[in-house]
Amino acid sequence: MSEDSSAPPLDRQGRRDSRWPKKVEIFDTTLRDGVQFEGISVSPDDKLKVAGQLDFLGVDWIEGGWPGSNPKDEEFFRRASDELILKNSTLVAFGSTRRPKGRVDEDQTLSALVAAGTSTVCIVGKSWDYHVTEALRQPLEEGIAMVRDSVEFLKTEGLRVFFDAEHFFDGYKRNPEFALQVLEAAAIKGADCLVLCDTNGGSLPHEVEKIVAEVVSHFGDIQIGMHTQNDTGCAVANAISGVLSGATHVQGTINGYGERTGNCDNTVVIPNLSLKMGIETLSQAGIERLTSVSHHVAELMNMPPQHQQPYVGTSAFAHKAGLHTSAIARRPDSYEHVDPASVGNSTRFLLGDLSGKASVELKAEELGIKIDDRALAGVVDELKELEHQGYHFEVADASLELLLLRAAGETFNYFDVESFRVVVERGRDSTFDTEATLRIVVDNERILTVGEGDGPVNALDKAFRNAVIDVYPELDQVRLTDYKVRVLETEKGTGATTRVLIDSADGEISWTTIGVSENIIEASWLALRDALIYALYRHRSVATSSLD
Repeated sequence: MSEDSSAPPLDRQGRRDSRWPKKVEIFDTTLRDGVQFEGISVSPDDKLKVAGQLDFLGVDWIEGGWPGSNPKDEEFFRRASDELILKNSTLVAFGSTRRPKGRVDEDQTLSALVAAGTSTVCIVGKSWDYHVTEALRQPLEEGIAMVRDSVEFLKTEGLRVFFDAEHFFDGYKRNPEFALQVLEAAAIKGADCLVLCDTNGGSLPHEVEKIVAEVVSHFGDIQIGMHTQNDTGCAVANAISGVLSGATHVQGTINGYGERTGNCDNTVVIPNLSLKMGIETLSQAGIERLTSVSHHVAELMNMPPQHQQPYVGTSAFAHKAGLHTSAIARRPDSYEHVDPASVGNSTRFLLGDLSGKASVELKAEELGIKIDDRALAGVVDELKELEHQGYHFEVADASLELLLLRAAGETFNYFDVESFRVVVERGRDSTFDTEATLRIVVDNERILTVGEGDGPVNALDKAFRNAVIDVYPELDQVRLTDYKVRVLETEKGTGATTRVLIDSADGEISWTTIGVSENIIEASWLALRDALIYALYRHRSVATSSLD
């Protein structure tokens, strides 16, 4: 029996159970709840750019913020009316119900919602009796009236109204009658969607599934939505549990940003619903944009990438073990639960001390490098030895590529550094002067060059550029963007081996190189040397390709 007939390929596409909804709306609150994440601060310009990315993704609703609560959101909504052209999404303004004992026609929050100029608004109101009596210090009847009056006012203004029932699951567990009365007040006055919020994030999937089923049964045809926080690590699971019970509206954020531990991650819940469960969310093209949008939004938020993030992380489809890589080469679905391309990601093969010949060969093929069998064996041995010394090529893509290119017979005769010296001098004014001297051969010319910098690496970089910039003017575009040092074998103290990583960029791409030595300056130079060699190799490869 052939291999193909003995094991039919796995079907990685979801199949929708007839009891599940056919479609779930995606409501993105990155610009409101997401920016409450510790470390995030965005300008109105940034918010407009993020909104553009969300529209490009194709979410149904973009919650832009709380107009009237702060100058940034006021500016965002003011500019959005003229500058934000949405093709796929609808902008939503967020606010709260009227103040206790107040009049809706005099309420500043409600007036700001109307003035925001959006066709849709989302308001939050108390659905846990404890918060009404203790936080607001109002009778339960007033809590219900605040919701009823606010929804009615906004509907008379011709707006679509989503009602976020704050602390709904906590409230339902303790006083289900009151929690339902709050929802009923919103529904009677015309709320278009009742959103059940796990505001504290303390509920678990089995609780959510049961409660949502009871709510859906109680309200019949009225749309039910989910807003889940991640305090138990169950935000995505809780949102899906709600969908299983009939919710057709899910609120989340890109990359799970949000207050405390974050919100339901839209980059995870969307493919789970569509690719795993066969429920329509975004278009196929939109789902394929998840990875790029995730990374773009992270950059705009000035947040570090989450490499191990499901679906969109750089490690989501990265394989290191030789058993895995050899299997994937034959059958990708053997160790990948979905096609990486379905979410805009790709398979990556990592090389290290666990790598065998098959892993190296696959990585070389991925990079378009041809290496013969004899050289492959040598690479495997070299990798194991270098990893033993402290190298870590998983995080140094450019250094790894150079190693493979050398094994394939590539030579990088751009320059030859014969020696270098770095002098650090402390002046009387407690300042430090750093000077680097290089003896280097460039274009068959032996040069003695000097560079001054803020530190040893900066000084070495300047000395090198002083020597080669006339020969290699393309290096003027290359910048060192980050410098990381890790001390290995810490028990050896100041004599420990040091690993240095240098991130570089040329305006088009970025890359990482590595150096390891017991001498931190040598480790830095090794990483810097690889960064510059890679820049020159890349420039010449691009130039050759354009000529072809």
